[in-house]
Amino acid sequence: MKNTEAAKTRRKGDLLTPSGLGADATRDISAELNALLADTFALYLKTKNFHWHMSGPRFRDLHLLLDEQSDQIFAITDDIAERVRKIGGTTVRSIGHISRLQRLSDNDADFVTPQDMIAELREDNMRFIAALRETHGVCDEYADVATASLIENWIDEAERRAWFLFEIAREK
Repeated sequence: MKNTEAAKTRRKGDLLTPSGLGADATRDISAELNALLADTFALYLKTKNFHWHMSGPRFRDLHLLLDEQSDQIFAITDDIAERVRKIGGTTVRSIGHISRLQRLSDNDADFVTPQDMIAELREDNMRFIAALRETHGVCDEYADVATASLIENWIDEAERRAWFLFEIAREK
């Protein structure tokens, strides 16, 4: 019985990562970053899903583009989670936790046309950019320049993805 109680106590214990940002900043920035992390996983999985299910005459080019974009999106997940931990917060713990926090919608359709895939991913990247900017604003409120600096790079990457997706969809 003692081992069970000790394990429960350890699970409830604070991680106590030191941070000069203060409790309010840690709480607010961590919450924003966790929502952003959930959106990042949702965008990654949708991009990878569309990569796997691409079809049609532009298959190869679009398949490769979405593979490249999904790799880029996945690459920031660890940076986001580690930033939460560096400032003293805790991060998402499960798929269920991610689904409760994500703001981007899933696409479980059996078939999506390549044109609709590209349009949907462009819109999701635009929403992602808006979320990044909102999170940047919270970082600015608390003078968290390190997180803001990372976010600026992620905005640039997301804008590039959205630009490519926009240009691919153009008919003229």
